[in-house]
Amino acid sequence: MKALVLQQLHHPLVLQETAQPRPARGEALVRLKAAALNRRDWWITQGQYSQIQLPVILGSDGAGEYQGKPVVLYPAGAWGNDPRVQGKDFRILGLPENGTFAEWIVVRKQHVVPKPGHLSWEQAAALPLAGLTAYRVLFSRCRLRPGERVLITGIGGGVALMTLQFALAAGAEVYVTSGSEVKIQKALEIGAKGGANYREADWGNRLKAQSGNFDVVIDSAGGDGFAALMGLCNPAARIGVYGGTLGKINGLSPQILYWKQLSILGSTMGTLSEFKRMLGFVCQHRIVPAVDAVFPLAEGNEAMQRLAGSEQFGKVVLKIDE
Repeated sequence: MKALVLQQLHHPLVLQETAQPRPARGEALVRLKAAALNRRDWWITQGQYSQIQLPVILGSDGAGEYQGKPVVLYPAGAWGNDPRVQGKDFRILGLPENGTFAEWIVVRKQHVVPKPGHLSWEQAAALPLAGLTAYRVLFSRCRLRPGERVLITGIGGGVALMTLQFALAAGAEVYVTSGSEVKIQKALEIGAKGGANYREADWGNRLKAQSGNFDVVIDSAGGDGFAALMGLCNPAARIGVYGGTLGKINGLSPQILYWKQLSILGSTMGTLSEFKRMLGFVCQHRIVPAVDAVFPLAEGNEAMQRLAGSEQFGKVVLKIDE
């Protein structure tokens, strides 16, 4: 089969012929039709991930056929027995096991789930990791309620966009931040009520002028800007954190934290049960993930550069030919 293989760090992926995997007992052999990229894939190529084992086929998101039926793949494994937190053996598809940047993949049978019928292959491939992460942080962790006001930082990435779509479908009023006016405008076209450019010094005041304060904040950046988010919170607000691209948080005020009785809630991926509930929510509300660009498998490195440039609005997807 054809697969995109990472052979060396800081080098392009190599499209090559590899042996088709063989399923063991309890496993399913899935013919992939599309796969989506995640920031995680780029970080692995740059060596910015722990316990990298090479060579490896990257890719955590995939949609394809199993026994003639259209399916999507649960993008994780070995969550463990406690739904509150993943266990020590938790892992994400695409490292250390081979992932979805290939024509075929073997996964556990219970991780093969029917594809939402209203989605194309490319849209379905864009859904699993981003959708699962968004669903858990928004609903399982932050317990979003209809009518609440939500702030989503860094709009444009896959998880942030899915969070926007899920919050709107749940009846929330949603605002966004971005370093790009173009991305803010696109978010408004999807249904966001307002937004602010975090590159501007008064971005917090601009948001307050538009909206007042927020009941739920969803953040993936951390860094020095995080402390300002607490000042934008209503009493008893929940702040969900699923990433930390800007690093450590400085200037956090415990006085604001305890006086407003805020909750800061970390969230990573989600359980198989949450994955199935997320798919049900997507089907109920006919949600279509935003796809920024589609590349053939042979142009996987071009797709990776599109992701690395951070100009995308939505998911970058690989189409896997017959």
